[in-house]
Amino acid sequence: MELTDVTLREGAQMPGRSYTIEQRIAAGRELDRLGLAAVQAGFPAVGDDHAAVTRRLAADLDADVSGLARAVPGDVDAVIDAEADVVNVFAAVSSAMLDRVFDTSREAVLDMLDDAVARARNAGVPVRVGLMDGFRTEVEHVVTVSERFPDLPLGLADTVGGRTPAFVETFLEELAEAGVDLARLGVHFHDDLGVATANTLVAAGAGVGSADVSVAALGERAGNTPLEQLVVAGDRGSGDTFGIDTAALIPACRGVLDALDEAVDPRRPVLGEEVVRHESGLHTTVMLETPWVFEPFDPATFGGERELVFGRLTGRGAARRLLARVGGEQSERRVDALLDALAKAGPVGLEGALSLARDVSADEGR
Repeated sequence: MELTDVTLREGAQMPGRSYTIEQRIAAGRELDRLGLAAVQAGFPAVGDDHAAVTRRLAADLDADVSGLARAVPGDVDAVIDAEADVVNVFAAVSSAMLDRVFDTSREAVLDMLDDAVARARNAGVPVRVGLMDGFRTEVEHVVTVSERFPDLPLGLADTVGGRTPAFVETFLEELAEAGVDLARLGVHFHDDLGVATANTLVAAGAGVGSADVSVAALGERAGNTPLEQLVVAGDRGSGDTFGIDTAALIPACRGVLDALDEAVDPRRPVLGEEVVRHESGLHTTVMLETPWVFEPFDPATFGGERELVFGRLTGRGAARRLLARVGGEQSERRVDALLDALAKAGPVGLEGALSLARDVSADEGR
């Protein structure tokens, strides 16, 4: 499965955001460190800033740079004029969207897709077709679109973020049984139920060819499949890192967040500071020697680092190991003295704790 990052386009849709062109360019360059297959730079028909970002990144990145377009001539022309590498044309053929949002027929939408695809092809620009609300679209209608554009990648969006892994697995099985080549498919999940990563992993396991992701799930409502979580989960589960440079993962994602002036919850998986910080007495005791016992993954594998913190929660076992590291004796008196010093000075990092252990050892030696 290849990954397309949609942080720049989806992030700009969040309420109150007004990223500058230069912010988005800087974030795009950080993303390109990862070896992504593609970066969706924006929605050029929305405004000149989206077009400018698309044009500059298309000239600058190794990844393919795509622009989003509705299946209308003006949108497609805007992506072409922005010199994108790929036009991502989307439309809806689900009954819910046709009846409640667009007030048009399915056949009319298919004709619009025909025209949009032809327009991009005539301009010599590769095109992908995406189905808005794809995971609420009846299987027969997904098959119709697949057969209408047999040589194009076809994206399916869980637009409202309401699908679960069991549903996704069954839906993809039904498409495969109906003759759809899952390797042609791309998936775009929203995280409203907190299962976007799980849904994407299910899709990968089923043989789906590509998926949309965003850094720290930046995107409208609850956001999209988090890039960093998917890569780490893939590595831990099946050994598949989706072509991403794992050593650059955490630094590049943090670089994107810095460029966009976005912060994340300190307890956020993979990127949060707290997820690699340990103070519990039992944890630090063991992790001084064998950190993997209390970690789901080694942060260093993905360009991060763990932080052991010592203070009032430090136990006697950890104190003894700290004293041993500095060559001090682990008498009960020295252990008590170190625990008192840690409680007063803490929380401190490993180097600070070792410094206190040296001080205790020196004091006890006098």
